[in-house]
Amino acid sequence: MRVPLSWLVEVVPELAGRPADEVADLLTRAGVEVEEIVGADITGPLTVGAVAAIEELAEFKKPIRWCRVDVGAGEPRGVICGATNFAVGDRIVLARPGAVLPGGFEIAARKTYGHVSDGMICSARELGLGEEHDGILVLPKDSAVGADALELLGLNDPVLVTEPTPDRGYQLSIRGIARELAALLNVDYADPAALELSFTAEPKATSDIGVVIEDPTGCDRFAARVIRGFDPNAASPMWLQRRLIAVGIRSISLAVDVTNYVMVALGQPLHAYDLAKLTSPITVRRAHDGERLRTLDGVDRELDADDLLITDAAGIQGLAGVMGGADSEISATTTDVLLEAAHFIPQVISRGVRRHALLSEAGRRFERGVDPSLPPAAIELATRLLVEHGGGVAEKAAVDAGTPRLPESVPVGPAAIGRLVGVNYPVEVVRCRLAQVGCVVSEGDGLLDVTPPPWRFDLVELADFAEEVARLEGYDQIPSVLPLAPAGRGLTARQRHRRAVSRALGHAGFVETPSVSFHTAEVLDRLGLPADDVRRRLVKVANPLSAEAAFMRSTLLPGLLSTLGRNVGRGLGDVSVFETGAVFAEPVGGRVPAPLLDPVTRPTPEQLASLDAALPEERQQVAWAAAGAAEPAGWWGPGRPVSWADAIDAARLVASAAGLTVGTHAAAQAPWHPGRCAAITLPGGAVIGYAGELHPAVCEALEVPRRSVAAELDLGALLDAATEDLSAPVVSAFPPATQDVALVVDASVAASEVEEALRAGAGELLEEVRLFDVYTGDQVGVARKSLAYALRFRAADRTLTAQEATGAREAAVAEAARRTGAVLRSA
Repeated sequence: MRVPLSWLVEVVPELAGRPADEVADLLTRAGVEVEEIVGADITGPLTVGAVAAIEELAEFKKPIRWCRVDVGAGEPRGVICGATNFAVGDRIVLARPGAVLPGGFEIAARKTYGHVSDGMICSARELGLGEEHDGILVLPKDSAVGADALELLGLNDPVLVTEPTPDRGYQLSIRGIARELAALLNVDYADPAALELSFTAEPKATSDIGVVIEDPTGCDRFAARVIRGFDPNAASPMWLQRRLIAVGIRSISLAVDVTNYVMVALGQPLHAYDLAKLTSPITVRRAHDGERLRTLDGVDRELDADDLLITDAAGIQGLAGVMGGADSEISATTTDVLLEAAHFIPQVISRGVRRHALLSEAGRRFERGVDPSLPPAAIELATRLLVEHGGGVAEKAAVDAGTPRLPESVPVGPAAIGRLVGVNYPVEVVRCRLAQVGCVVSEGDGLLDVTPPPWRFDLVELADFAEEVARLEGYDQIPSVLPLAPAGRGLTARQRHRRAVSRALGHAGFVETPSVSFHTAEVLDRLGLPADDVRRRLVKVANPLSAEAAFMRSTLLPGLLSTLGRNVGRGLGDVSVFETGAVFAEPVGGRVPAPLLDPVTRPTPEQLASLDAALPEERQQVAWAAAGAAEPAGWWGPGRPVSWADAIDAARLVASAAGLTVGTHAAAQAPWHPGRCAAITLPGGAVIGYAGELHPAVCEALEVPRRSVAAELDLGALLDAATEDLSAPVVSAFPPATQDVALVVDASVAASEVEEALRAGAGELLEEVRLFDVYTGDQVGVARKSLAYALRFRAADRTLTAQEATGAREAAVAEAARRTGAVLRSA
């Protein structure tokens, strides 16, 4: 909102003599954002001129006019102008050569379109008076030719451009801004709404216009007053036009200008109807199916059943709180005027504004909340201005229908405010500051009984009142005290294990690429998942952002493989990516409705369990995918493409980072290739995921390279099994003792089972087990295989003897023989 400083000074005299930047600082302290200060940046001759003659230059494709402008002295000046919204005799603003307009735009005489243009006829935007640029600024007919336009338009009056907070609609008015400044300065202000009513307000009209509110949930107050004998040709006074121009509103006619002025001054939007075009009664209701309305902007609109309308017996007259209809607007023949000031519920107006993309000034205020007590005062102020400058007689009775809903009182404890803010404010300070923002404060039972003013819908609980006291006393008066960090706390063991998993994948060359937590059901078909797969139990989003995000993700693979394909498609041949995150599934038996809990008392364990039962299943997963080369080619060799073994090795790496050793065995699980897929198991045998090469059909469906590999593990189960504390490894200063062993086992025995047995049998001296050879052939027999391991032993306090190393090796072989039936290979 644009706020002229002179208008603020009129309401808060204490601001007189203060520079604009100081007032802007005060507003910032009060919580009102000031984006910029405009005005007072025009220099040089800016003159009121009268258009003496206009010549249309027809030889050009676009409208070009050669204008002769009388500036009160000397010969008329010739000016080239492309605007067409003015005529001979109109008063305009002429920037003469030497003038500098906002933005450093210098005016000079120049030859253009075959003529010398001796200046520029200005629009409102070129003068820094708003964004209106449909044509040049036309001044009132009685403006003195040759007068200084800077003084006439108040262009030297600084204007503060503010941005209100969404829940404080009162900041979109001079009254609201002035009230904030007066409270901050602890002074009184001249309330422009404090008017003595010159009419009797009744629920039912005593004139020939009645009002019926059919939908009190959308409109809870509707005030209207009739003015008869109004002069439709009466011009708006210059001071009123000047103020409208300063706030960025174009002057149209006296009736429209007055309603706009009252809206800016008080914050209450009004609408003026041509009484002759209305048929009693006026009814406020919702739209019916198939209804349409042509609004003041000339657009024919299809209405929705949620739209709130102003109607009469003849039809629809306006979209309530947003824009009036074209059929009953004020015209050059209007002599009887009906003024309307109503209060509409913000949610209803907000939906209508967005549904019809009508961002009007009235809708902007109503959707943020307007003071429901303002309609009579707004009607009174508008009536006085219209009668004074447009003649006519206002009826002594006016309609005031409906019962507005006003805020209820809230018990507020000053001590509780002190605990929230960190400053112990005296009771007198709390009472004074709350009264300054409009609250009615009285003594309660050990507390203050505070009733918020009708324009403060945001004051509903203790924290809101605490904020008001703190901001008016000054946020800079709140001491900065750093909280004491509790000793001995840090990351939990689970958090350290989770970070270790991510670091391990990152160090192995994988790049973390988080993706959105939603996907479609169709992507599971492309993954080839069977109908009974747990990943098919999708959780549907009630209000999805798009059709591609209709379900919460049940697996990390779609997002990960999408990232893989996108990078390969952009020319990155070798890609390795990973992600950790939550996946979701509907419970097998379905979810129960969430219970309604008492917001005051703490939930019981049974109630918390009921809340958990109302939620979908959630698991933490880790997944990775790769395509291209695992080892690049170069002078050192031909390189190596990624294979299923790399995906499985990454699973071992992840488990090792969590302090675990996992097992692997062949498996068939979508979306992996059935012959190149391994199940990843915990030491107890529980399957926590799968790794391997993706099925060729899946690669084609998801548009990723053939032979791409991927893995997905249940990270939560992995971390639950991780009991080892992650600490820095102890490096022994003594040399290792390495011994090899070749064991023959059945072909069906997994190498990981043999390795697990060797580790269990070797004891604490074993430092590492590494499989370095697998042999099948006649020497070991049919359906048998030979597994060769390198066992490395080391002690932390001594050099091992040959007997100690051999003993540990034999113990390892014995345990492997007991668990897997392994025998030492003799040749």
